[in-house]
Amino acid sequence: MGVEENLKTMSINEEENKNPNPNLKEDEVGIEEEDTALHSTKNDMVEQPHLLEHLWTFWFDNPSAKSRQAAWGSSMHAIYTFSTVEQFWSLYNNIHHPSKLAVGADFHCFKYKIEPKWEDPVCANGGKWTVTFHRGKSDTCWLYTLLALIGEQFDYGDEICGAVVNVRGRQEKIALWTKNAANETAQISIGRQWKEILDHKETIGFIFHEDAKHDRGAKNRYTV
Repeated sequence: MGVEENLKTMSINEEENKNPNPNLKEDEVGIEEEDTALHSTKNDMVEQPHLLEHLWTFWFDNPSAKSRQAAWGSSMHAIYTFSTVEQFWSLYNNIHHPSKLAVGADFHCFKYKIEPKWEDPVCANGGKWTVTFHRGKSDTCWLYTLLALIGEQFDYGDEICGAVVNVRGRQEKIALWTKNAANETAQISIGRQWKEILDHKETIGFIFHEDAKHDRGAKNRYTV
């Protein structure tokens, strides 16, 4: 049954409760009360939040707070942790999408208690898959990536730390961070599934964080 039909059914039930059957005998009142209680229980079930398997936190790195002297990540702040589908949509529908973010902004969605930094113990031995878009063209793929993360759509979901979208002057990049870069089987699987989810046709690459720390032009270790 669709959402609209559910709402209609709930409305009809409410009207029936407001206008009890005048032909009902006194000894049948208890039956009607039971029915009303059942309707109420069903309605409560419809309204129950849909819990996610993991808690997730949105992080924002404000470009206006960055400076060349400041340590990397010092302007990054956790802004909201959510645990249900409803909380996710409530937040997503009230925040700027990548195309509306200021140039220089970085917006992250990571599993709870994992900081989107190389220094985080969970991320330290990991790496990232990256997809590049023209400026203003990553909104849909960012949403699909978020839904894939919170919906546990990856076979090696335990390997995933989170995702980030980087907004720059001429392009936007979405990167998928993982835990164990040396686990080639897991990384290749994640990369392939992500491409399918995004319907992305071009080759994408995976860079080890350890390589990127020492070389800004680090080369891809894996490609799909």
